[in-house]
Amino acid sequence: MMRQIALALIVLAAVGLISAIISVMMGSTILGITAEEFSRICSNLALIAIALAVWFKKISISDE
Repeated sequence: MMRQIALALIVLAAVGLISAIISVMMGSTILGITAEEFSRICSNLALIAIALAVWFKKISISDE
């Protein structure tokens, strides 16, 4: 379950990164969100996914 959530967050981070790249190439904002904000969102989602993966991996190892 948590693996799927972490994977979904990684996919959202990738979408945010692609949106930031498109925003920079267009030279404007997408829905009022700048490229820097997309980049920040991307980084935060990736960090949350990494934290979930590490945390639940550590729990599953200690349960065995």
